[in-house]
Amino acid sequence: MAVAIDQLLTDLREETGDLERLLTPGVWDLPTPAEGWTVRDQVTHLAWFDEAAVRAVTDPGAFRDEVRRLAEEGFDTDRIVAERRAMPGGEVLAWFRTARGRMIEALAALDPKARIPWYGPDMGAASFATARLMETWAHGQDVADAVGARRAPTDRLRHVAQLGVRTLSWSFAVHGRPVPQAPVRVELALPGGGAWTAGPEDAADVVRGPALDFCLVVTQRRNPADVGLTVTGPVAEEWMRIAQAFAGPPGSGRPPGRFA
Repeated sequence: MAVAIDQLLTDLREETGDLERLLTPGVWDLPTPAEGWTVRDQVTHLAWFDEAAVRAVTDPGAFRDEVRRLAEEGFDTDRIVAERRAMPGGEVLAWFRTARGRMIEALAALDPKARIPWYGPDMGAASFATARLMETWAHGQDVADAVGARRAPTDRLRHVAQLGVRTLSWSFAVHGRPVPQAPVRVELALPGGGAWTAGPEDAADVVRGPALDFCLVVTQRRNPADVGLTVTGPVAEEWMRIAQAFAGPPGSGRPPGRFA
């Protein structure tokens, strides 16, 4: 079901607030489950791409030129965060807040039918906001794991789940595997008690379980062996092993047993 851009931006603000509450003064140098990345690096990543998002929305032509230059130079997100590791945590937080606020303002002023260039295919405004919410939630999970916090899941997970389903074909393609023709049914229980579903009801391949567990898998924050999903059928099983709701090269995921 389509979600209005204003509702998406409200949910994005709330997701941002949940992350910011974890960013207390002593956490910035803590290692996160992402190999080699600290809490500072996670927030740096979000702030840098929020600034890029503003450029993509406000000057798409110049942004396309920028993406071409970065591709020629060899785009490296590890280098982006490494260049800013000397920034004090308070400055990183201020940068993130400013960049996030400007991005939300830019998206709120955008024609909902506009197409936004990015580092992969262009996206509509709603899809773009959904992707930024997914990134915020996923990197927020890394921060939560680093500080030992257990976040209360919310029904905002439906946005992450939607993106997870929409990127099924991408997950296979980015891992160099044939995109399956067989459909997959997804049936999830939302934290608020409702149900979220996608795919034909008569599909032979099915993924069932808590929305939180599905979102942890499709963002590669948990190994499928460590969550409570019930996966039926060869296509669904392979998808859960390689699911990737984010752009970029194929992710390696997380080893089993770490968060069991």
